[in-house]
Amino acid sequence: MRSSGPAGHLLLAGGGHTHALVLLRWAIGRGRRPQPGQVSLVSRHSTALYSGMVPGLVAGLYSRDEASIDLRQLCQRAGVAFIRAEITGLDPQRCQLPLQGRPALRWDWLSLDVGAVTAGTSAAPALAVKPLEPLLAWLDGLEPLDRRLRIRGGGAAAVELALALRRRGQQVELLLRGQGLHLGSGAANRLGERLLRAAQVGVRRGVEPAAAADLACTGSAAPAWLAAAGLACDRRGRVLTEASLQVQGHPAILACGDCAVLAGAPRAPAGVWAVRAAPTLAVNLERLLAADPARLPALRPWRPQRWALQLLGDGGGATGRPPRAIALWGPLALGPSRWLWRWKDQIDRRFMQRFLPDGAMAPGPADAMACRGCAAKLPAAPLLAALAQSGQSTSAEDAASVTRTANGALLLQSVDGFPALVADAWLNARLSTLHACSDLWASGAQVHSALAVLTLPQAAATLQQELLHQSLAGIRSVLEPLQAPLLGGHTLEARDGGGLVVALSVNGVVEPRQHWPKGPLQPGDALLLSRPLGTGVLFAAAMAGAARPRWIDAALEQLQQSQAPLVPLLRQHGCRACTDVTGYGLLGHLGEMLAARGAGLEVVLAGGAIPSLAGALELLQQGHASSLAPANASALELLAGPVRLEPGAGAGPGRAAQDTALRALLIDPQTCGPLLAAVPGEAAEAAVASLRRGGFPAAAVVGRVLVEE
Repeated sequence: MRSSGPAGHLLLAGGGHTHALVLLRWAIGRGRRPQPGQVSLVSRHSTALYSGMVPGLVAGLYSRDEASIDLRQLCQRAGVAFIRAEITGLDPQRCQLPLQGRPALRWDWLSLDVGAVTAGTSAAPALAVKPLEPLLAWLDGLEPLDRRLRIRGGGAAAVELALALRRRGQQVELLLRGQGLHLGSGAANRLGERLLRAAQVGVRRGVEPAAAADLACTGSAAPAWLAAAGLACDRRGRVLTEASLQVQGHPAILACGDCAVLAGAPRAPAGVWAVRAAPTLAVNLERLLAADPARLPALRPWRPQRWALQLLGDGGGATGRPPRAIALWGPLALGPSRWLWRWKDQIDRRFMQRFLPDGAMAPGPADAMACRGCAAKLPAAPLLAALAQSGQSTSAEDAASVTRTANGALLLQSVDGFPALVADAWLNARLSTLHACSDLWASGAQVHSALAVLTLPQAAATLQQELLHQSLAGIRSVLEPLQAPLLGGHTLEARDGGGLVVALSVNGVVEPRQHWPKGPLQPGDALLLSRPLGTGVLFAAAMAGAARPRWIDAALEQLQQSQAPLVPLLRQHGCRACTDVTGYGLLGHLGEMLAARGAGLEVVLAGGAIPSLAGALELLQQGHASSLAPANASALELLAGPVRLEPGAGAGPGRAAQDTALRALLIDPQTCGPLLAAVPGEAAEAAVASLRRGGFPAAAVVGRVLVEE
């Protein structure tokens, strides 16, 4: 039976503070939680910087993790699909949100919380302070200057940034167009001048826009694509909304945060308003989700207070003394004082603590939460036993040879698929396709064509249509650059709560002389690994809220890279046996390569040369593991026989834990895993150099094949 109830899809565009608080409400079980697949969040980054802590981050008082909200993990807890993508515009007429490098997303209701960019133009170029991520990247690479760093601007953000940079030991100068600061009141301006003098921040007044500057901190404006879409906006491009947060003239679109302003109660952009608006936005979104898309319900109005308390830190100055803060409220200004800083610090830390899941960074039982992706495959033992019982061939080749084409080439075929690794349907389908095609690349073949079977969750027809559209686009994003058509396929609807599953049958062609089997390996061969291991433990830890966002970002960047360019590179250096490392881990698939020869060989693995994804070994040392890892552990028996593991370099009290983590890495199941290729030993160095130049910088020689003694 198809699910009943609301059919609308809510799209949260942007990962600002207001959306983060709405997600938190759903994550902790407050309010009306959305149905699976009903809500998606789109953000260019997987984390949201908390603006209240950014000056402290610049000053070195907080770490990047302390000042960041993990949006991907928050979406997982809230039952919301996270989509990391760059928004390029808005099409209100067709209810679509265009994205960079992928299909637009359709929505029934849209909530905008896309932040702001630095306002103003100047004849002299300067790095814009907003968005914040490029600024932080620039500061990370900033070499000590033999002059003052010039900041154009005189508002609260410019003052806090100047003071934070003084804490870093940087000489700083503020460039003002007028004669004074713009902190909201005369008292606040006088207090700001005192802070700048105490920190020895230079101030130049009456500066022309053409004057050279390093940073531009001249207030904020909304992204230009909002006005370009025809939405009603103020002079700074901020979307004008009713008290209900609905955009004027577009009742199905809501807006909040720095990109929007109440038409009847204008306020300067500030994070405090975004936080205060969150309860109203959450209630209104929940009412929309429970309503018929063709009939909008009555929404709650937001009535902001006249003034909001602002606490600005001074960073501690160039001397490194304890930080102080000032308090601004309407016409009043207080401070600076250390207790105000302690109060601000306590408020900010308590705010961020709310977003941490209970038990984060604590590993649970291996079977506490079943893994997805290729780690969801059946363990090797029951698979092989069932094949033997049924009399089915147990050939371990990655792709089967079906027939020969008219010109004598081999036609190969393979099949693969798994439950969705990520909630983003487009990205999941792309990963599923890359994973399936790797069987052909490991055989030395070019992808010829594919068929797909997609199982969609029970949902309203419009939601299923969008899931199918995004999934097919994700499949084609891999196949079209390879000039391989998607020939067709089949669709199913999951029952009993099942989720999205993408499976593909892929066809490839290869000349018989260029076909790579899994073996046999030859004495003197070198074993090359094309890229790092560790996806199994990373995504298992992510489900437990224990993986750092940047680790998952880096892993997904690797997984999205096609390994098709490896085929000609490996062939050029004499590859004669190859496999892809997937669900059974490096050791399990190496065992299949050895089995092709039988007894008589020994493989020596160089533990210190085996590349791993950022965070993988750290998580393994903490006790995290994929739910398939215990079944894969049977492959460790190879270390007592034909495989010898040389431990990594180093010694000391942590050596035992490092060795244990390395062994766990060898059985970690991989999604879109690396190719493991055998090349003649004398070609190994040139082959690795070629792979690194070809876009695989972590490629390494991880082992060598010897005659068994």
